[in-house]
Order: sequence, then structure tokens, then C-alpha cells
Amino acid sequence: MTTVIETHNLAKSFGRTRALDGLDLSVEEGEVHGFLGPNGAGKTTTIRVLLGLLKADAGTASVLGGNAWTDIEEIHRRIAYVPGDVTLWPNLTGGEVIDLLGRLRGDLDKDRRALLLERFDLDPTKRCRSYSKGNRQKVALVAALASRAELFLLDEPTAGLDPLMEAVFSDVARELKGEGRTILLSSHILSEVERLSDRISIIRAGRIVEVGTLDEMRKLHTTSISASVRGLAPSLDTMPGVTNLTRDGRLIRFSVDADNLDAAVAAVAVAGVDSLVCEPPTLEELFLSKYEGGVR
Repeated sequence: MTTVIETHNLAKSFGRTRALDGLDLSVEEGEVHGFLGPNGAGKTTTIRVLLGLLKADAGTASVLGGNAWTDIEEIHRRIAYVPGDVTLWPNLTGGEVIDLLGRLRGDLDKDRRALLLERFDLDPTKRCRSYSKGNRQKVALVAALASRAELFLLDEPTAGLDPLMEAVFSDVARELKGEGRTILLSSHILSEVERLSDRISIIRAGRIVEVGTLDEMRKLHTTSISASVRGLAPSLDTMPGVTNLTRDGRLIRFSVDADNLDAAVAAVAVAGVDSLVCEPPTLEELFLSKYEGGVR
């Protein structure tokens, strides 16, 4: 596959604050790539470097085969960006802002614009000063998603939207992926990233600490098992990979790593199973596992 975003050993400091500390990020063509991290981890700084708004202190950043600092004029013709905090011209209407941004890019799809206005339930005749935060966000989304961009850099794109509009955004993102477009999705809404992303990168203190598909990440972590057995509860105390084992009568609960999951389930089955629930770690649990140790 073609790599559309690639950074190597990217570094950026603001005074004594090290925002990026050797960041290596790779995004492939046609994928939705989740970009996760708490405030201050370096997500927005990374996106601003990719947009050519900030110059990195060290390392390299490539976007669509071009240098993110020296080739940014050509790159901007092929990308679209949605920030999480949208500021608009107060005296223009939403429709005028969308059209202005479209003329600047030169690739506004008017039919798609009309469809997106309907799907996001946005009145384009109102002046921007009267819009709520959610409606300002819709203006930015329609302006970006109505373009023919190859790559979308989305930094908290659903900030301020209600759950119904979040679902609309998810549908549109899937459609873009189906058209072969690429999305870098930075979001605090982990369920959104979990639903949409082909791969996920978790950033901590300016470095990527884990990257892969959700299934690949889950294999590196434990699965929670809860079983109700008819017979004598099996002895799991000494089984490799089993942790957090508790018993309450015939109810057994424990966690087990991926390498020993088959053996643990087979051991439980010996006692006769009335019910068995296996819960792989959620994206939220995977995310927190990369931060809770550091917080403690």
C-alpha cells in the first residue's frame, strides 16, 4: 500500500516543553487511522506540522509524497482539515463560508454540498455569529467533506455535535473510505475511533507507544472471562497467563492473555459450563493501560 503520511523521529519544542519527542507515524492510503492521546500528548502539534503551520525542530514529515514544510502549497490542494475549535467570520452566513473555502480550494462539489447540508441538518442562511459551537463545527465539516480531497486531517471533528450528528459523521467517514480516501482521525471519543479506524496509533509524551489494528492490540492484552460451572471449579491458580482470579460459589472470574486463552477456556469446560462470557479489552481499556501506569 502507498504511505500517504510518514514521519520519522519528529521533534518539536515550545520553550522547555517537548511537544514531540521522536514521533514515528505512518498512515496508509485508503485507511481511517485513529490518533489517540490525552490533552498535551502531541496530537494537535503533529497535525499542525503535517499542515505546514509549524516547522519541526528535527526529523522528517512527508504528506502525499511531499515535504510537509517545503511542498505545502501543492499538498494543500489535495488535503482537507477540520479543527476541533472552529472560528468563523461572524458576518458571513454558513453557506457563504462553505462556498468561500470551496473557491479557495477550487474543488467544491455543489451536489455533495447540498446533500451534506441536509444530512447534517445545517441552515446555511444564518450568519455565523448566531451559530452554536455544534453548528460552527458542521460548517467546517461540510466545507471539508464536500471537497474532492485525497486526505482528510480531522482533529476532534465531532466536538460539539450531538450523538445523532456523530452518527452522520461516522456514516460519511465510511463512505469516504469506500471511495479510497484517507482519514487521520484524532478524537477523544474512543467509541468513534473504535468504530471507524482500520489502525490506531496511541501517542504519549510526543511518542507513539503502540500502533496496530484493534485486534492486534487486543492480542497484546488480557481477555476477561466470567463462567458459571456445574461441577467442581477447575484449578486455574497455577495456569500461565491467568490473573485476577476470583471464585464465588460456582461463578469464576479471571483474566487471561491471548497465548493461554484456549487452555484456560478448556480448563473451565471440564467442570461443565452453564454460561461463559469472554470480553476482549475495549479501546478505552487499551488506551488507559498506556497511561495509568505513568499517572500512578
